[in-house]
Order: sequence, then structure tokens, then C-alpha cells
Amino acid sequence: MEEVKKTLYSAVQPTNTLTIGNYAGAIRNFVRLQDEYRCFYAIANMHAITVRQNPAELRQKTLGLLATYIACGVDPDKCTLYVQSHVPAHAELAWVLNTFTYVGEMERMTQFKDKSARHADNINMGLMDYPVLMAADILLYNADVVPVGIDQRQHLEITRDIAIRFNNIYSPTFVVPEGLYTKVGAKINDLQDPSKKMSKSAENPNGTIFMDDTKDTIIRKFKRAVTDSDSEVRYDEENKPGVSNLLSIYSSFTGKTIPEAEAEFAGKGYGDFKLAVGEAVADVLEPVQKETARLLSDRKYLDDIFRKGAEDAAHVANKTLDKVYRKIGFYRCGN
Repeated sequence: MEEVKKTLYSAVQPTNTLTIGNYAGAIRNFVRLQDEYRCFYAIANMHAITVRQNPAELRQKTLGLLATYIACGVDPDKCTLYVQSHVPAHAELAWVLNTFTYVGEMERMTQFKDKSARHADNINMGLMDYPVLMAADILLYNADVVPVGIDQRQHLEITRDIAIRFNNIYSPTFVVPEGLYTKVGAKINDLQDPSKKMSKSAENPNGTIFMDDTKDTIIRKFKRAVTDSDSEVRYDEENKPGVSNLLSIYSSFTGKTIPEAEAEFAGKGYGDFKLAVGEAVADVLEPVQKETARLLSDRKYLDDIFRKGAEDAAHVANKTLDKVYRKIGFYRCGN
């Protein structure tokens, strides 16, 4: 008998261009996980609009994110790739779950406080309600596991709390998901401030390598990367954070271990080291960029994937939503 795979859910917002941190820390993992789990990978455009977006750019980046996923090896025949807003059950379940979530819980969420500080002119209810929509995303698909980074652990915990609360009131309905704390690859930090994670929304673009950066741009940014006044290429996060970050990136993009990388650059200056790191990254990204461009030229193919993904996702999501509606007493004609 074929073993039934556990279900995994993950979603990424189509805001800004993906960074090499997203690539090394998430997308490469998505490729591996699609063989181990029944995977639902959503493009979370509903989450994206908690911050004002340019409509044309949002549509473009939604399509671009799909193309990038596929170019990196995410296989639409092995997993479900879809746009969050194409499955109305996300919004419908989120509304129900709002009635099982307390205001104090939302006000304590770290991301709400952080985003409120950064977007003081637009502290909207969607920003506060973000974790409830995320809970709906996960619970709709009876996800057993959710890949979680440090910044998302709080959201997973509130998802678990909401699921348990609902189950205790109405009998078991939702699978209570577990966090999947896998080794997601090298920790990649900002090139200009290695104390911070490389971010799509960093104020200084020179600290971030984007997936669509040209080779010249990549090399230029690495040449400007912060190091130190020493000249030894050695991994020491406390005393040499910039060099350690570059070693992590080089290791991630070449497959070499940190000790192997240290040995390779023993006796060499930072100039040679930075150039080698930049070239290693550019060499990996070049075929991905070419395949992404090819896929974007075939709009029908990408639209077909989105349509099929939405159908498959809705088939699962609507079953869960129907069960929830019955449990809470919503009248259904013919039932």
C-alpha cells in the first residue's frame, strides 16, 4: 500500500523581487519538500495588500513569482501552485475564525507592532487581522506541517490556538499543524549590515541581492560588501560578521563547506574573495533568470497552471469550509 503523504502548506507574498535569501532559505527547500509531502504553495496576494501596492506591479509580480518557482525546480505536477485570491474560501474561513480570535491576541503580535511602526500612515484592520487570514490559509488544507522561520513562529502558534479553540467547542474539525523547522540552508544576511537578515524591503538596496539582478550588479554589490579591517577569510560571526556572511553565501551557492571555503581563500585578500562570491552567486542565478524569462513569455502556460492550481486547492478548501459551516450552524440549502 502506498504511504499517504502528510500535507504541507506554505505561502509567499508577491511583493518586491525575491532575494538570494529567499532562494537559499525557502525555494530550494520547496523543491525538496515537494517529493516528501503533499504540498500547497500559495502566492499570498491577499496578505500583500495590508500594505499599499501598485496594482499593475502586484499582477506582474504574481506572475513573476510563479515563473521563478518553476524555474527553480518547483514542479506543478508534484504540488499545488495557486493564487490565494483565486480561492474565495480563504476569505470566508478567515471571517469565521475572526469570531474565535481575541483582540488582545492580535495586538500582541510582533509583526503587527513592527509593521504599524513602519507604516504609521496605514495601520489598517487587515494589518492586525493578518494572522487570522494566515490561520485560515493553513487550516483550510488540513496542513500537518508548515515550514516556519523564526519570524513566523508566533503566527503558527496563534493558528494552533485558534484550531484547538474551535475543535474544543465544536468537536475535532481542524488538523492542528506542527512547525517544520528544517535546516533551510545558509543564513544569509544583509551585505551592508550583516547583523540583519537580507530583506526584500531593505532601505539600502546595495545590501540585498535580488533574484533578477544582472551579473554586473551582483558583482558590484559584493565588491561593496562590508567586511572588516583584518584580511583573513575566516568564519567568526561575533568578530567578523561581514566575512562570515560572505562565507555562508559562498558555501550555500557552491556546495562547499565553510572549512573548505576558508582553505580556498587562505592567504588571499578580500577583493579576490568578494569577487569569487559574486561570481558563484551569478553563475547559479543565470540559468534561473533565463528560464524565468522564457516562462514569462508563455502567459497561457502560466495561466493554465494557476487555473489548475486554483481548482485543486478549492476542491480541498471547500470541503473544509463546508464542514466548518455545518459545525457553526450556517443553513445550507438541501442539507
